Amino acid sequence: MGILLAAAEASEDATVRDLLLPVDAELIWGLFAFAVLFLVMRRLVFPRMNTMLEERRAAIEGKMEEAERVRVEMEDAKRRFESSLGDARGEAARIVDEARTAAESQRREIVANAEAEAKRIVERATADAEAERARLLDELRGQVGALAVDLAGRIVERELDASTHQGLVDDYISRLAARN
Repeated sequence: MGILLAAAEASEDATVRDLLLPVDAELIWGLFAFAVLFLVMRRLVFPRMNTMLEERRAAIEGKMEEAERVRVEMEDAKRRFESSLGDARGEAARIVDEARTAAESQRREIVANAEAEAKRIVERATADAEAERARLLDELRGQVGALAVDLAGRIVERELDASTHQGLVDDYISRLAARN
C-alpha cells in the first residue's frame, strides 16, 4: 500500500505540474505570438496611443492655461469693478454734498430775499403811515382852524380874516407838534 500511495502521489504531482506548465511546443508558439503582437503594437498602436495621450495632455494643459488666464481676467475685472464702484460712490457723495451746498445757498438767498421784502413792506407801511398822518394833520388843521375861528368868532363875536386865522392855527399846531 505504501507503494500505491507513493505512485498515486507521484501521479498527482505530475498532473499538477502538467496543469501549471504548458507543453513546450505550446510555450514556443505562445512566445512567438506574443512577440509578433508586441512588435505590431509597438509599430502601430503605441505611437498612435502616445500621440493621442500627448494631444490629450496638451489639450488639458491648454485648458488649464486658459482657465488661469480667465481667472486672472476675472480678478482684474473684479478689481476694476470694485474700483469703479468706489469711484461711483465717491461721485454720488460729491453730488449729494454739492446738492446740499446748493440747497443751503438757495435757502440763504430765499431768506435774504424774504427779509429784504419784509423790510420794504415795513418801510412802505411806515411811509404810508407818515403820509396818512400828514394828510390827517392837514385835515385836522383845517378842521381845528375852522372850529377855532368859529369859537373865537362867537367869543369875540366878530369875524377873523382868513390870513390871521391861518396864522393862529399854524402857530397853535406848531406848539402842539413841539410838545409831541
